[in-house]
Amino acid sequence: MKYGAIDIGTNSMRLLLAEEEGGVLLNREKFINTTRLGHGIDENGFISREYLDLNIEALKLFSQKCKEFGCEKIFCIGTAALRNSKNGVEFVKRAKEEIGIKVEIISGEREAYLGYKGVTGGISIADDYVLILDIGGGSTEFVFGNSKEILYRRSINLGALSTTDRFISSMPESNEELVKLNKFINGEVSSVIKDLKEVCDSYKVKDGFRFLGIGGTITSVSAINQKLESYSMEKIHASFVSFDELNTQIEKISRMNLDERRHIKGLQAKRAEIILSGELILKSVMDNLSLDRIQISEFDNLEGIILEDMSKLNK
Repeated sequence: MKYGAIDIGTNSMRLLLAEEEGGVLLNREKFINTTRLGHGIDENGFISREYLDLNIEALKLFSQKCKEFGCEKIFCIGTAALRNSKNGVEFVKRAKEEIGIKVEIISGEREAYLGYKGVTGGISIADDYVLILDIGGGSTEFVFGNSKEILYRRSINLGALSTTDRFISSMPESNEELVKLNKFINGEVSSVIKDLKEVCDSYKVKDGFRFLGIGGTITSVSAINQKLESYSMEKIHASFVSFDELNTQIEKISRMNLDERRHIKGLQAKRAEIILSGELILKSVMDNLSLDRIQISEFDNLEGIILEDMSKLNK
């Protein structure tokens, strides 16, 4: 079975092409288009015509790639920007009428579940407890559980693009901007941290848990850490980044202007504007939970939605 899975995100649109054989995903290939759908949302909550058109065109290109690959099934999900905008349904309608693709606008909780499904399908967690973090452009998802079940999941409206748009006007950022940004991030993260500590207490999680991450910010942190000349799913997947290594990146990036950030080895130039905000979200979570490292997964919600379908077929 040949699959296509598309994620229409706040910062970018992503495509996964993969083939299922014997219950295993093979020949995985991913594509990304930085369409910045979240940039196009005005103060009244509507996506502008320009950004609707831009994302429809990007979806057409991905649809064509699916046809060329010979996809027998195509899944397409919309996340924070589409679910939070007032005219997300207009995009869904156009995608169906103009391209023939059904877009499912998913809740933050389902987004968290699909991330969990993808990560646990790509990295063995055995009997461990795990916290999975997905920092997106417009939202951040937290999932806590083990190989058998999810014990806690939550999505908050805190993303690398949305916080950059709201708090940052220049690069390097002023001290005042960074103070306001960090205060906002810590405020949003604090309630989740409180929940997680209560969950750990109620399930008597005394020996700690593994910390895994997905999403463009977190994979970029690993790519920067490895100084990758070109992005490699194989080198990113299952890699580790320590809290100290993350802190070193933040200190260096916060002193750079935008052009300097665009030339950071391992960082995609189009992510340069939002990388610092994303890294500060990650730092806040690690700091508040006293976590010393994160393991990165290249299996994420795109793999998750395919693995979910595969498990239904194999029942």
